[in-house]
Amino acid sequence: MDSINPHSGQTIATYEPYDDARVDHLITAADTAFHAWRTTPFAERARLMRAAGAVLRARQDELAILMADEMGKVLKDGLAEIGKCADCCDFYAVNAEQFLSNQVVATDAAKSYVAFDPLGVILAVMPWNFPFWQVFRFAAPSLMAGNVGLLKHASNVCGCALAIQEIFEEAGFPRHVFTTLLVEGSRVEPVIRHPLVRAVTLTGSTPAGKSVAGIAGSELKKSVLELGGSDAYIVLEDADLALAVTACVKSRLVNGGQSCIAAKRFIVVRPLIAEFTRRYVEQFKKVRFGDPKDVASDMGPMARADLRDQIHEQVQQSVAQGALLLTGGAIPDQPGAYYPPTVLAGVKPGMRAFDDEIFGPVASIIEATDEADAIALANRSVFGLGSAVFTADKDRADRVARQIEAGSVFINGLVKSDVRLPFGGIKQSGYGRELSSYGIQEFVNIKTVFHAAAPK
Repeated sequence: MDSINPHSGQTIATYEPYDDARVDHLITAADTAFHAWRTTPFAERARLMRAAGAVLRARQDELAILMADEMGKVLKDGLAEIGKCADCCDFYAVNAEQFLSNQVVATDAAKSYVAFDPLGVILAVMPWNFPFWQVFRFAAPSLMAGNVGLLKHASNVCGCALAIQEIFEEAGFPRHVFTTLLVEGSRVEPVIRHPLVRAVTLTGSTPAGKSVAGIAGSELKKSVLELGGSDAYIVLEDADLALAVTACVKSRLVNGGQSCIAAKRFIVVRPLIAEFTRRYVEQFKKVRFGDPKDVASDMGPMARADLRDQIHEQVQQSVAQGALLLTGGAIPDQPGAYYPPTVLAGVKPGMRAFDDEIFGPVASIIEATDEADAIALANRSVFGLGSAVFTADKDRADRVARQIEAGSVFINGLVKSDVRLPFGGIKQSGYGRELSSYGIQEFVNIKTVFHAAAPK
């Protein structure tokens, strides 16, 4: 498995996949570690999780450089990602015991309560776009719940995958409580089916999610899926236009547009669309893309050349279907997997820029006649991950938010994940939730304990 720098196109490192015997050994070792880890007191788990956060902060510079080299993330975004991971560790260190405390329920029993017990070995199949954050938002709650983790990371970020295992080991976690498996995507199925693996979580594309869900379902194993998105940002006529444009531009370019919750469809009511579009294009043209380790760069390359080429194909086909190319849309004549910030206007249902998830810096501007039309257009998607509404009327914002089919709706701001709030989607954006108390309760046995009352 090769790690290729998307800025230079040069191979950074080549990693030998683990053979089947080693994979089986590591899964067995993880299960053995689980039986000791599950009895470790919350206070000790919390101490180690805080230590992991401290290791992250101490190593943030080198980890940001590693992300820049392996998948093209600009340094400032890499530093922010590592800080967010450390905060996640701290959050669950503080709150896990409370989230999983017994819940007493009044019944006809002498005593009855709900307990939350760990399941065992949890497999995480993770993507390259946020190579640390995606993993820690699974690992911190899962380990604090008493589970142990197996990581199958994207093949182009093997360095990040191994670094995460090192972080937990450096923090003092017992061996095999968290283990990275270097295996190709084609070899995930037998890992899911392994009798000692109890559940699986995946962040990735919708096709990958369907495959993993099908395998896990056939084995009656719990799964949580955070999949693709085509987030709709609705801009209504009473919106603060300057605020809306700035937030919409920033959200579309998060991680170079390579984010499931990056804004993708901008649904603007007719009275504002001309001015919104003019300002939006003006801001997009100012974005500087280049070497992710250059502090002057606002955006780095796409993570891989094949992904860049897929984005370009989606843009070209959308233009052929009638979309208007306002800026960008051409592969730069330079080394690296670069694609310029691109704006398409006149986008309508049936075009790839409307129907697909375009995983790069491509904005689709869509005209709505009014509020009702904007809601209908937002919901006319197979996806349902995030969304946003821009309006000056708070009551109107809540009314519109409750009609949008998505896992989250942000008002007058860009969608983001927050460890204190549940995160996930509906429809083909997946199911289950990560983060907050809801996330830590996904991979536990919610157990009823009932003490029968003594006979009278």
